[in-house]
Formats: sequence, structure tokens, C-alpha cells
Amino acid sequence: MTTMTDASVREFKMPDVGEGLTEAEILKWYVQPGDTVTDGQVVCEVETAKAAVELPIPYDGVVRALHFPEGTTVDVGTSIIAVDVSGGAAPAAEAPAAAPQAEPEEEAEPQGRQPVLVGYGVSASSTKRRPRKGAEVPREEPEPAAQALQAELNGHGPAVAPALGRPLAKPPVRKLAKDLGVDLATVTPTGPDGIITREDVHAAVAAQAPAAEPAPDAPQAQASAPAAVPAPAASYDDARETRIPVKGVRKATAAAMVGSAFTAPHVTEFVTVDVTRTLKLVEELKGDKEFAGLRVNPLLLISKALLVAIKRNPDINASWDEANQEIVRKHYVNLGIAAATPRGLIVPNIKDAQAKTLPQLAEALGELVSTAREGRTTPAAMQGGTVTITNVGVFGVDTGTPILNPGESAILAVGAIKPQPWVHKGKVKPRQVTTLALSFDHRLVDGELGSKVLADVAAILEQPKRLITWA
Repeated sequence: MTTMTDASVREFKMPDVGEGLTEAEILKWYVQPGDTVTDGQVVCEVETAKAAVELPIPYDGVVRALHFPEGTTVDVGTSIIAVDVSGGAAPAAEAPAAAPQAEPEEEAEPQGRQPVLVGYGVSASSTKRRPRKGAEVPREEPEPAAQALQAELNGHGPAVAPALGRPLAKPPVRKLAKDLGVDLATVTPTGPDGIITREDVHAAVAAQAPAAEPAPDAPQAQASAPAAVPAPAASYDDARETRIPVKGVRKATAAAMVGSAFTAPHVTEFVTVDVTRTLKLVEELKGDKEFAGLRVNPLLLISKALLVAIKRNPDINASWDEANQEIVRKHYVNLGIAAATPRGLIVPNIKDAQAKTLPQLAEALGELVSTAREGRTTPAAMQGGTVTITNVGVFGVDTGTPILNPGESAILAVGAIKPQPWVHKGKVKPRQVTTLALSFDHRLVDGELGSKVLADVAAILEQPKRLITWA
């Protein structure tokens, strides 16, 4: 997505790299002003609510400016880089002279953030961006204001907010000041880089209270304010609390879980099952030449068991269309696998999993897990899921009540597999036992259907030969 600002400079806009995404965070720049770029060259890496994605530039030229430093969240459709496509070095044009003067100071910011390689860390605010005015803005006044707002974007800047700039404060602090009737322009900041903290706002309120009585002694009231500012409350927050901006995968996960929990009426059913025979089959498959080089584990057979159960009970593989008041039954299964990664929880899915043989399913699972751990999962890999498996057993947890992935009808939680006393062939013996939990959308899945699916999964894991007789 590009726009033309003059005859030789193109502005490359933040594209929608996923389905309906509205913003992305710039994780890393791979180019700097003055670098030559070619059509298709990757210029930066951005993190959306779904994945980290590399962005290629769609033309040849010389980088003139980077509009945002690393760690900044930018709206889709906002220009992020300017490229001179004239074929030579960018000329020192007369008209846009003010913009190149202001940009080097902003472009120096990414160098200061180089130690933060993947964009996680010192972003002090989730404020999105500011529009660029270019040569239309007076050349002397915009620079301090631009620096102040840029400092609010990325947590850097002068020790005290410039007089011409907007007071620096996070959105919750601004709301607090508004609720208490405090003008932030009158508050002395004590936070890092001149940021106004909650304690500064409360100190301003405390300073205004005694000032209401001795009106003639205004200088005394003003003198009392600095005495209240250095209160130890700011260090209290730093020592006892850590505030982490909600963005990227965490922000998307939170919105999805809230939306799912309060939209789809959840029902969760449980079953405890003896999976000793399944574990024996896993060991046998590891020695099979068809699985050479593939990772074979209980999750593989659990996934296949769920796919067989869906084949026997196809009505569960559906979604609810609220707009059209329809139940959409899917004739394919895109099997989601919940994966915990350093970036947060993601749920990539295996497309058309129902059509894969057991070795093909093992290969797909291995690729899905390795890609997720390396942070290379694409947005497309996380779209279109129909049912999901979450393996909480890897954390030693017996079971849980999983929340549906939005747009899906069911999610299966697998607990830890542990040796337990179990009645087997009329005798109490130690057996490998686990607990399964199936959550489903009660709008389109009634208790009978949900119970049949869970019972089928359990029956297959207890007697894996049913993978052949039922499939």
C-alpha cells in the first residue's frame, strides 16, 4: 500500500497483513535512511495480533525516512517509510526541507532501541501514531511538539515534556486526571522521561485542597506542590508492581476469550479414561518405518481419535452465524492446536486434517509445533479453524474448562497422563490414566451430541483398534 508525496518519493503504508487487522507493532527495521532497496526486499518485521510478519517493499529506490521507531504500534494505512524512487540519491528539495530536518532526530530513536531485538520491552504506551504535516507546518514550532508526542509513542524523550507539547501521560492516567478535574498541563511530572504518573495527579489534587482556603497566599500553595511531588509513591509502584502494555498476541487473545466467553454459552463435560493401550501403540509406531523422522506422541493419536469422533458425529463440526441466524456445518476439519509460545498463546490449525493419513498428520503436527516455537506462524495458519485441542497435561494439570476459540464449536482439553489404580479385567492394577474435557457451544451442540463425541474419543483412546474399525 503506497502513496505519492511528490514526484520522486513514495510513502509505504502499513498494510493489512491479516484478515481484518487494524494495527501492527514494528518489531525491527532491516533498513536505515540512505539504504538502497529493491522490489520485494524485506524492510521490517511487524507483529500483528496474530503473528510476526516480514514486510517487503514493492519498488526500487533509496530510503529517505523511517517514520516510526521499533516498538511503535501503528494503524493500518499509516505511512511507515518513505522511499525515493527517482533512481539516484535523494535531492535536498526546497519545499519539504522542514520534514527532512525533523526526521533524523526521530530516526535516531531506533538506534537507541537496538538491544530490544524483537520489539518487546520499553514501549511505555500503546498510543498509536501522529499524522505528519510536512512542509505545511511552521518549521520552528512543530519540532518540540513532535518530539513530545513521539516520546509518548515509544517511551523516550526529554526529561520534562516541552512547553509546546502535549503533557506525557498514559491513557489510564489521563482518565484519572479527567475524573478528578486536574489539568495535566499544571502537573509536575516525576516519571521517567517526563511522564506524568498517577501519583503526580494525586499530588496535584492534594496541593489544590489547601489552596482553596488561603486564596491570597497563592505562593504558599504553589510552594506546597513541589513538596508533595517527591513522595515515595512512585518508587512504590516500581518496587511492588510491573505494568505491561497489553498489545499484540496478548491483546488479541484477551479480546477473543472475552468475546467467546460472553457470546457462546459454554458447556464442559469430563471423562476419565485408561490410555495404557494408546501409549503402547505410540511406542510401536515409533519403530515403524512409515514414521521414520517423524515425531510420534500421544497427541498424534488423540488428534486422530477426535477426527474419527467428528466423522461419526459430523454435526459438531459447525459454527454459529449470528448475522444470518444460521448454523454452518463444515464438511472439512481444520484442526487447531493450542500452542504456548514466548509471544503468547496462539492456535494455528491443520487444514483439511480429516483427509490426512496418520503419518501425514504426524508430519503436519510436527511442522505446526516447530513453526509456532520459532515464531514463524503466519496469520493464514491461524484462520479458519473448526475445532481445537489444548494439551494442558504437559504442565502437569489434570484437566480444565477450556474456552472456545471464536467461531468454533468445540475444544478438547487433554490432561496429564499418570499411573493410577484402575480396575482392569476384574483386578485393581496400575494403569496410565488421563482426564479429557470437552467444551462446546450449547447454541448448536446439545448435551447428547457433545457427550457422544467425548465418549467416542475416550473409547478410541481406551481401545486404539477402533481407529481402524470406526474409520
